[in-house]
Amino acid sequence: MGAKARGSLRLDDQLCFALYAASRAVTQRYRPLLDELGLTYPQYLVMLVLWEQGPTTVKGLADALQLDYGTLSPLLKRLAAADLVERRRRSEDERSVEISLTDAGKKLKNRASRIPQLVVDAYDLDAKGFAALRDSLRELTESVTATTPDNPGS
Repeated sequence: MGAKARGSLRLDDQLCFALYAASRAVTQRYRPLLDELGLTYPQYLVMLVLWEQGPTTVKGLADALQLDYGTLSPLLKRLAAADLVERRRRSEDERSVEISLTDAGKKLKNRASRIPQLVVDAYDLDAKGFAALRDSLRELTESVTATTPDNPGS
């Protein structure tokens, strides 16, 4: 039965749908918390990278978040308009744009600091289950990425 369920056309048998539904549920859990900060979920992800790494290039953000420039550029423009980030061409390479936090962006980190634990608490997983799920999802991402048409892999 296991092999048949993996190749079935039933919606409930689809891993992609289970991941999609879980992703939507988790993102929805973030929404009211991020609304208080004036951020969307993708903007929050950008801020997480900047809070963790400090100033970085648009390419660095795109790589960290696995987003393309067409998706990332409007996010950065809105964050800059909200005075949370600053975009500057790098003097050593005019083609490269560096993104850094403004004072307001740095201060927002304190207000956001409670969000991860509130969301994790909603998962109803102990620390071991949380780590196992996160690690499994990372492994799945790596596996699928390695076997995409652009990178046939195995």
